[in-house]
Parts: sequence; structure tokens; C-alpha cells
Amino acid sequence: MIFKKFIPQSLLGRSIIIIFVPIIVLVIITSIIFYQTSWNIISKRLTQSVVADINVLFKLIEKDLEYEAIQIAREDFKMNIRIKESADINNDFFRKQRGILSYRLRQALAELEIPFFYDLTNIDEGVKIILQLKESEYLFIKVDKDRLYSETAFVFLLWMLFASILLLLFSYFLMNKQIRPLKRLSIIAETFGRGLDAPELKGAGALEIRQTANAFNQMRTRIKRFLKQRTDMLAGVSHDLRTPLTRMKLQLSLLKDDKAKKELELDINEMTAMLDSYVSFVRSEAPEPIENININKLLKEIIKNVDLNKYTIKFTEKNIINTSGRPIQLKRAIQNIIDNSLRYSDELNIEILANDEGCILIIEDNGPGIPDTNYEDVFKPFFSLDPSRNKLKGESGLGLSITRDIIRSHGGDIKLSKSSYGGLKSQIQLPI
Repeated sequence: MIFKKFIPQSLLGRSIIIIFVPIIVLVIITSIIFYQTSWNIISKRLTQSVVADINVLFKLIEKDLEYEAIQIAREDFKMNIRIKESADINNDFFRKQRGILSYRLRQALAELEIPFFYDLTNIDEGVKIILQLKESEYLFIKVDKDRLYSETAFVFLLWMLFASILLLLFSYFLMNKQIRPLKRLSIIAETFGRGLDAPELKGAGALEIRQTANAFNQMRTRIKRFLKQRTDMLAGVSHDLRTPLTRMKLQLSLLKDDKAKKELELDINEMTAMLDSYVSFVRSEAPEPIENININKLLKEIIKNVDLNKYTIKFTEKNIINTSGRPIQLKRAIQNIIDNSLRYSDELNIEILANDEGCILIIEDNGPGIPDTNYEDVFKPFFSLDPSRNKLKGESGLGLSITRDIIRSHGGDIKLSKSSYGGLKSQIQLPI
């Protein structure tokens, strides 16, 4: 719809429109009704009063009491009159003039049954009226503005306009005060959605807003309790399993069958890798202070630890990106992606840029990649494309799951697609 372009996006702007538009419509309708009725009646009475006075002056002049007529017009009727033999009439007198005052004046002068002309083009200096006395004699009349023009009507309209503006400011002040808790709610909800420690929201404003704040606080408490229970459970499981795993390693050293010993070693290594992943996940859930993070510097620190004699890494910086978050967690997430790429490839292309949505980090490799149908599956815990290969490499299947969990906790997301180098393309988006 074309009106959508002119409708404000904010709740405050729309609330003001909802309040103010009916007021504007009311003022317009009231003005039209007032103009068509009250001003019409006022103009009729004023013009009839002026024409009645003109009629008195006309009769005095007919009785050759011209001097008396001039005195009465100036002192009592607020008029200036002159009689001329030949009239120098301006073209404005013959121009058709519109408006209620012009209509009522023309209607009242017509009752005199005398040829007349009038000029309302410069009403501030007075209304000019010409009456034809005889064939070559004209009566020039200049009527004071106050006799035909009443400012009361326009003062009333100005007062209505002033009252409307005053009501608009008052409505803006009240609506802004009511919407302020909603703004705080959106900021705290966005902060909490990014995995940051958001404070409890204090209830304020209207009843519905307080109910929304209480619902958010309850949701925040339940989510934090669930995350703590999950973290505590994984920490407990990891700790409890390490004791029997240590005993298994001791018993394994006593085995004499080399074949069975080798197979059990693979199983124990796999279990050890899984426990290490659990511990890594628990560490990522541990409280960490929020800090300003320079993504460019963070990536350079990760690349610095890569053996550049073995791997080829191309790093392109299109923008300098600064954000906020937990640096250790974010570094671990990006490190997991790069390690996965280097595990199956020898060439890596890293690009960092910014757009309207935030920061974009692109990591591409020339490895074998993964099938399109498994782009989402690899983020599931313990999912493996090749279980036998993962056992040999000591993988647990939790790396990418932890990575996406960390990125999403920072308000971002990660997507996989086919790389232009033939391997896998990982695209990480983070808010700035």
C-alpha cells in the first residue's frame, strides 16, 4: 500500500497518529461547519448593518444634507464618503469576488435597488463601495474593516489549532513514558538472546506492559535454570566417567592379546575424546565477562598457530570489525571451524567483511566437502559422516554442535554451503 511509506515504524509514532488523526479530522470538520454556519450568519448581520447605515446616508444626500451625511458617516458609522461627478472606478470593482463576505455584501446591497460596485481586495485598508446616485454622479464609500470583519471567528480557529498542538505534545509525553518500558524490554531481550548476562526487568507502565515484563523475567529464570542444570549434568557425567576410564586403561596394559588390545585402545581413545568434548562444552558454558572483541585480531591469533609450511591460508580483510562478547568462547568456535577445514584440506581462504546485518566471516577450503543433505546434520550432537574415520582421528561429534551453540549465544548464526574451491564453505554471521 502507498500509505505504508508514510506510516511511522515505531510504536510511539503510530500511537501519536492514532490519537492525533481523529483530532485533526475533528478540527477540520468543526472549521468547515463553523465557516459555513457561524461565519455566514455573522457576515450576514454585519453587511445588513452596514447597508442600513448606507441607506440612511443615501437618504440624507437625496435631501441635500450632504455635509451632515459626511459628518454622521465619519463620527457614527466609521465610514468615509465622497461624491464625485464622474467616477474613476478601478477594474477591481468589476472583478467577481468570492467568499461568504462578498456574497452577503452583494446580497445586502442589492436590496437598495441602486447600481453598485465594491472592492474587497485589500480589506485591511477598508471595504470600498460605490453607489450610483445619478447618471454621472457616484457616491464613494470607504467602510472601516471592523464594520464588516470579525476576528472572533479566526481567533476561535487559532485557539483550536493551538489546543490540538498542545494536546499532541501532551500525548507524546505520556505515550513516550508508557513505551519506555517496552524499549527497555527489547534491549534486555536482545542482550539475553545474544547469550549476555541481562538484568531482571523491573515492572513499570501499564498493566499489560508489567505483565509482559513479568513473563519475560519468568522465562529468563527458567532458561538460566535449564542451562545450569544441563551444564552441571554434563560436568558430573564427565567427572564420573573418568575414574572407570582410568581403570580400563590400567587393565588394558595387562592384556597380552595385541589385536584385542589395539581394538580396545581405539574405543578408549574415542571415549576419551568424547569426555574432552564434554569438558570443552562445559567450559564454554562457564561464566565469562563480556568484552570488546576485534574479530580481525582474533582471527590473526588463530592463524598464527597454524603450520604455514603445511597449509596455505589466504586471509582477506575488507573491513575492521569490532563487536562484544565472550572472547574465549568465540575464539574456540572459530578455532573449531578452522581445525575441521585443516583436518581434511591443505588450502584455506578466510574473508571478513561487514554489511547491514553485521559481520560476515567466510571460511572456504579445498577438501572433499560434505553432501548438501548433511549441512544441518553435522551440527547435531554425535552425528558422524564416517564413524570409522572419526574413531581413528579421535573425534566425538560435538565440535560443530558446540560451535553453533556459541555463535548463536552471541546473536549470530552459521551456515554451510559448497566452496568455490571444491570443498566446504562456512559462513559465520555475528552482530556488530
